[in-house]
This record gives sequence, structure tokens and C-alpha cells, in this order.
Amino acid sequence: MTRRLHYALLALTGILVAALVALVVTVYLLLQPERFTAMLQEQAAKAGLELSLSSPASPTLFPRPALELQGLTLTAQGASMPILLAANGRLALPWSTLFGGPTVISRLEIDAPRVDLDALQAWLSSLPSGPAGAAPNIPRIDTGVRIARGTLVRGNQMLLRDFSLDAGSLLTGRPFPLVVSAKDAAGTPMQLRLTATPRIQGNALQLNDINLDFTRGATLAMQLTGEAHWHGAADAAATLAGSLDEADAGRYDISLGLTPANQSDPLLLALKLDGPGNHVDLRLPPLGIARWWSHIGDEQGPQLNAPPGSGHVDAATLDVAGVHIEGLHLELAPAPAASTAAPAASDSR
Repeated sequence: MTRRLHYALLALTGILVAALVALVVTVYLLLQPERFTAMLQEQAAKAGLELSLSSPASPTLFPRPALELQGLTLTAQGASMPILLAANGRLALPWSTLFGGPTVISRLEIDAPRVDLDALQAWLSSLPSGPAGAAPNIPRIDTGVRIARGTLVRGNQMLLRDFSLDAGSLLTGRPFPLVVSAKDAAGTPMQLRLTATPRIQGNALQLNDINLDFTRGATLAMQLTGEAHWHGAADAAATLAGSLDEADAGRYDISLGLTPANQSDPLLLALKLDGPGNHVDLRLPPLGIARWWSHIGDEQGPQLNAPPGSGHVDAATLDVAGVHIEGLHLELAPAPAASTAAPAASDSR
């Protein structure tokens, strides 16, 4: 009996090992990591991006089918500075995808990404406008996106650390929740909570029922509601309104309006702010402001002029970087079309 039991255990062990090997082979064949890697690289290339991995994607079946991605690098085509570097990522897949169903990503997770704002802005500014009448596509993500331990930099300058992002299901016609948190270079915590319902309306991606809440430390809170739509690239529009509460200044009414770029005008943001002793009415090109801001403190860059845009700012008091200003009046005027003259600015003190 002992010898028979010994042979039975050996046979059972052999069967289990063979089953395990078969399972590993089956997982690899079903997940086909090369197929998903090629799909991701193809989608990136369509957006003018190059995606590379430090090692081939590795498949796993438990607790759910997924692909482990190591050493992600995302770079704009022809650029030398990566937009994103990440230690690792994970793509969770539905069981239906394994057995020949549509190629769908259930969940995307990225750990310790490093995003360079200058490289991102350069890529965004190079994007062409979408063809007229072409409807955008909402990428389907069944169970959400998670990013942890990220940093946002501009060159060698750190802007945000401990960056995290948690997003729910991204499905057309269903509310989409998003929570983003981070700390600035001084360690002040910030958090943004957003809910919106994405829909395709004609040739536009529509965001309905937008609710946005932003806090910075214990001193600033902003709430906005509104609508937005996007046709691709800089063809975007939005209308948001709400309030801003600042601990030392009081409550302000705030409104934001985004108008799309066209053949003669850039993407334009209209900002209005009214509250105790402060009034702001500005029209600013977001991409131009980002380029202008990137040159602040750059001794090797061109001479810094006033920021692009038009409108005015009236502030009874203003405290910026330890500097206290009273009775500020600032006027911004767009440069003449045939001139490179800087916008005019004035200060009553």
C-alpha cells in the first residue's frame, strides 16, 4: 500500500505539474502580450507618440487577466525629451477579450510616473485640428484608471509630487468620477474632484453635468458646474460657473468660458472673478500662457514680456511669494497683428 501510495502521489504530482505548464502556455497564448503591446503602440502612433517598454509585456491570469508593463516611456514623435516615464504599469482585461472578443482594457494602473510639462505642451501644440465632421471616440475603460506616486516636472524643476489619480468607469452616457490629489513644491496638499457624463453629440465629445471641486490646503476652495464639448486638438469649448472661497479674502463669484481655436485665433479662456475688493476680467490663450510661464526664471531664454491676453485686474490687496501689493490695477492688451510688441501693463502703485 505504501508503494502504491507513493506511485499515486508521483503520478498526481506529474499531472499537476503538466497542468501548471499547460495553464502557463494557455495564459500566454490567450493574452498574446505582443498583440496588446502592438495595439498600444499603434494607438500612440496615431496620436503622434512613441511608446516603448524596457522589457516585453508579461501576462498573468490571477486575480484577473492582465498584462504587466515594465519601464514605460512615452515620447512625442521626433522629440528627445519623454513626456512620461513610469516604473511599471498594468492592463487588466475582461475574460471575453481572452476568447476572441473585442480588445477592451478593463483597468489601467500606472506606478510612479514622471510627467514633463514642457514635453507635454510641445506635443499638444503640435496636434492638428481634427477633420471637419469626424466624430471623436470615447476610449472605453470598464473599471477605471489608477495612477500612484507620480511627479510633475518642467525640465529639472519639480512642480507637483505625490501625484495620484483615481477614475471610475469611462462609458458613454454614464457619470464619470475622477479624483486627483498632489502636493506642490512647498508641500501644500491639493485635491480636485470631478464628475461629468460623457456623450457623443454629432461630431463632438460632450461633457454634461460637470461638477468640479478644488481645494488647496485649508485656505482655498472652489466649486464649479457647467458643460463642455471637444472636437479634437484645440477645438474645445466650455462654460463653467461657481464660487471661490479664500480664508483671508472672502467669497468670490467665478465664471470660466473656453472658446475653440480657429484659423485666426488660438484657444481662448475667458475668466471673470468678482468679490471683496477684487475684480478680474481676462481673456487668455492657455497654451500661450503656458509657454510664457515656462520662461519665468530661465536666464538663458528670451526676454520675458507681459503675459499674452487681454482684459484687466483690479485688486485691493494681493500677496504673492511674500510680496504684499495694495491697489493693483493691471491692463493687458493684445499685441497688434503686425507687431511683436509686448502687451501693456500698469500698476497704480
